Amino acid sequence: MIPNRFEQMKNWLRLLKVVPLAGVAFFVFSASPLVAMERSDLSSKDQARVEAVIRSAQQFSKAEAFENMSGGAATFTGTADRNAFSAHSANLSFKGQERFKLGNGLFRKLWVSSPSSTKASDGLGPLFNARSCQRCHLKDGRGHPPESAEDSAISMFLRLSVPPRTEEERQKIENGELGLIQEPTYGGQFQDMAIPGVPAEGRMTITYEEIPVTLAGGEVVKLRKPTYGVADLAYGPVAEDVMLSPRVAPPMIGLGLLEAIHPADLMRLADPDDKDGDGISGRISWVGKANDQSRQIGRFGWKASTPSVRAQSADAFAGDIGISSPDARRHYGDCTENQKACLDADTGVQKTLGDTEAPDPVLELVAFYSSNLAVPSRRDVQDPEVLKGKALFYGAGCASCHIPKFVTRRDAVQKEHAFQLIWPYTDLLLHDMGDGLADGRPVGSANGREWRTAPLWGIGLTETVSGHTYLLHDGRARNLTEAILWHGGEAEAAKEAFVSMPKSERDALIRFLNSL
Repeated sequence: MIPNRFEQMKNWLRLLKVVPLAGVAFFVFSASPLVAMERSDLSSKDQARVEAVIRSAQQFSKAEAFENMSGGAATFTGTADRNAFSAHSANLSFKGQERFKLGNGLFRKLWVSSPSSTKASDGLGPLFNARSCQRCHLKDGRGHPPESAEDSAISMFLRLSVPPRTEEERQKIENGELGLIQEPTYGGQFQDMAIPGVPAEGRMTITYEEIPVTLAGGEVVKLRKPTYGVADLAYGPVAEDVMLSPRVAPPMIGLGLLEAIHPADLMRLADPDDKDGDGISGRISWVGKANDQSRQIGRFGWKASTPSVRAQSADAFAGDIGISSPDARRHYGDCTENQKACLDADTGVQKTLGDTEAPDPVLELVAFYSSNLAVPSRRDVQDPEVLKGKALFYGAGCASCHIPKFVTRRDAVQKEHAFQLIWPYTDLLLHDMGDGLADGRPVGSANGREWRTAPLWGIGLTETVSGHTYLLHDGRARNLTEAILWHGGEAEAAKEAFVSMPKSERDALIRFLNSL
């Protein structure tokens, strides 16, 4: 057992110093390497303001200024009820609110198979996982796996791919020209539903093994270790070297603010070679060809494989619902050349409306809605138990990856996202999370052991909004304690610090997380 958690926290804080970076000061470990990246969006006056906010010492005796406003001026400050994730950014203009509501309608829209009398809704599938965006992102919150063998997966599906099989494929992946190689028959996503006349691909199977973990003081927590498979396959067997990886739908809040974090702030946090020797080597997830000026930082998805909310929305339209859009012109969704019935089906392209099934402004409005779902305000920020838990969170090293705060870029595309102090608790980087969470499936820059640091804002409202407390990329963790205990790799030391805490301190840390 670690004898004195608060003393350890004090020692950890003494390792910190303020280092100026392009006129902006940030907390970093004293041995941390600096990346020569400047925030070109800031004037000298702006730089001084950001420095004053970011360099302010962490406080554990009282809440920091504006700590309750997780999403800056965009924060939703209304009642934290089941609709807490569905409010628009508080600083949206009347015109913006109109666009938000139009996007909300399209987000909830039920798509139908072609041909249909509702021509603007044609194009579902032919293979799909859901008929609407809302079906996966229930109440704009978090999905979860099936709760019993008889239950169907809720807001959960399987990604599929195979390793590169030729030198050309290896080179394309290494150069960023390909993110992955899809499974030849079933594509990149396993789809358990289909329109009439087209067979669904099959069904996902899950079995769990219970693994006991003993915490300080003798408390025993059982973790459930999942094993995934596919059954009732309609198009023949999957490839022998297929790699399966499950996904639950993540919460939708604060996406536009995450996109507005300046690349320089993410670059300075990256330490791919662990030059400071702290055991944490976060990496940027790059999207696009190496050495290409159009290359972007991946921020969204469980492995940070998508650079923008619009790109994420287009991929979801095509992969989840089978709807083509200007940014993903896949009229047949995820169908492959080995699925003839799928490719023979009608598409929903209406020439009078455009050359895709969801022409603009459909994608534009859905992306706007997704970018402007507000982050709820914090609760109980001054509560002594919450403040104690916050100190333990920092002392255990959790804040090394779950970076508490940023100031968004001054030149953000949307003015409501510009120059906001936000508290997302993420670095948006890829980290090796150890064997326990490894899916063995590389995606873009991410290898089979790496995952993007999940934002923690709103995590305490999961049960209120979504009606459950399942966490992590596949919902295996049934609560916050289990989620922490699944951490390994670069997070092993933080996990072990939690394991070694007395129960009263573990409870305080969980209390802090539930306040986010």
